[in-house]
Amino acid sequence: MPNAERSRDFLDPRIPNRDECVLRYLLDRWADERSSKAHVVFADGTEWSFADVHARVRAKAAGLRQLGVRQGDRVAVWLPNGPDALIAFYAINYLGAVFVPFNTAYRGALLEHVLVNSAARLLLVHPDLVARLNGVELGQLEQLVITTSNPVENAPLPSVRFDDVEGDPADDLPLERAIEPWDIQSIIYTSGTTGPSKGVLSSYLHMFSNAGPESWPMVGEDDRYMCVAPIFHIGGMGPPFVMLARGASVALIDNFSTDEFWSVAKRTGATVVFLLGVMATFLLKAQPSPQDRDHCVRKAFMVPLTGDAAAFNERFGIDIYTIFNMTEVSSPVVSEANPVKIGTCGKVRPGVEVRLVDRNDCEVAVGEIGEMLVRTDRPWAMNSGYNANPEATAEAWRNGWFHTGDAFRRDDEGYFYFVDRVKDAIRRRGENISSFEVEAEVCRHPDVREAAAIAVPSEYSEDEVMVVVAPVPGRSIDCRVLAEFLIETMPYFMVPRYFRVLDELPKTPSAKVLKTDLRKQGVTSDTWDREAAGLRVRREAFTP
Repeated sequence: MPNAERSRDFLDPRIPNRDECVLRYLLDRWADERSSKAHVVFADGTEWSFADVHARVRAKAAGLRQLGVRQGDRVAVWLPNGPDALIAFYAINYLGAVFVPFNTAYRGALLEHVLVNSAARLLLVHPDLVARLNGVELGQLEQLVITTSNPVENAPLPSVRFDDVEGDPADDLPLERAIEPWDIQSIIYTSGTTGPSKGVLSSYLHMFSNAGPESWPMVGEDDRYMCVAPIFHIGGMGPPFVMLARGASVALIDNFSTDEFWSVAKRTGATVVFLLGVMATFLLKAQPSPQDRDHCVRKAFMVPLTGDAAAFNERFGIDIYTIFNMTEVSSPVVSEANPVKIGTCGKVRPGVEVRLVDRNDCEVAVGEIGEMLVRTDRPWAMNSGYNANPEATAEAWRNGWFHTGDAFRRDDEGYFYFVDRVKDAIRRRGENISSFEVEAEVCRHPDVREAAAIAVPSEYSEDEVMVVVAPVPGRSIDCRVLAEFLIETMPYFMVPRYFRVLDELPKTPSAKVLKTDLRKQGVTSDTWDREAAGLRVRREAFTP
């Protein structure tokens, strides 16, 4: 029924109705009210209306129900962007189950960690990834659902084909109880900095608040969001959800391509794009073309906001916005259109409180650098903690505020500027990388005694990964051999570009590695550059 006629589900006005923020009820609502309107457009131009998506999701949800998936269960999804990943995401939530996507680059110890931590019993997986499951601890995993039409050899568990997981879309799919806005919708794994990757527990209301109408008022129900980020990131799974909340549409693209970006944007009718890290730089450095303004895109989020923003606006005819966000929060800082203060992330949006503090959580003065702390007026509008990690949850939420781990400064007009990471995270090509996990993998090589992973500047933007290593006594380290070893054992985006060998790493009196000294030294004359040596790694291409 029309919004004005819907009764309130909750007395608290800060909590929206279930059919405004819970996926199942949103999809039911739009299939009824906007059945013929496109909700998803793919790179080849294929469109699915709300009615199409609703029917596909209900059929797949009925199939998952037949496999034993129930409300509250965790269901892991290890798939690249595409129709299968989207339908799996929606179908899992339609049952009130928890969507748990895995990075398609995971392997080895990282894969084992998320499998065990998630406690998922069912894994939806691309056939090219199945072999990586052999030889790792599978946790509570019992069954695989494989997106293939051919048999898969050497699968470590009983498996079925995704196409065969179908039920009657007319099935009522009854729930044990209503799915509430505060119920857990997803577990998104983000890089750790002092330990293994953490699973962020996100409620439906957290996901809704992340980029909903109050957080991103510049995006409306007539927009189409072009999503190029992988669905296992908040930047890839968030857009379909928040556009669903608007009764709007999303263009779901496999990945970012400089050469094809504008032609895909035009073909899919995208009006909003998100340009993370080097994307804007790559597009601006491309040769001018008639395609530069031959598209429907009118708004772009540029993160970080660079000095090229004005040139980008002029060349491509697009209004530029910027934000600060992370998986755990909900866009606490957002800019106006075409901000003139280059480097800013914007101002605090309504409904959010932000503080910049010192190491004792005492507020710093305007202009000074401090860690950003965040809390919201709306209950459940940020993360619900870290899965099976109460220590990390308590540390992040100490004193009643969420500690972002990122350092900012604020000017006297209320604009915020990102300065550096308080933690030892590294950001490369849009991926957050845990220095702890890089070091753990490097130290698995028999010649390496200790390692320190640090960020060094990239010629494009963001960071490159550098690792400084010391050998086991009596051995030597061949950087090329070490790099080749890591290429086989690590996700492509984590493989260091720079390698430096020292007899011993610099230490504090308490025997902690002095990473500050290593960062100051940076890329030295005795540093080996993997790319200069012709040893390159690239993202693996998947064709669902």
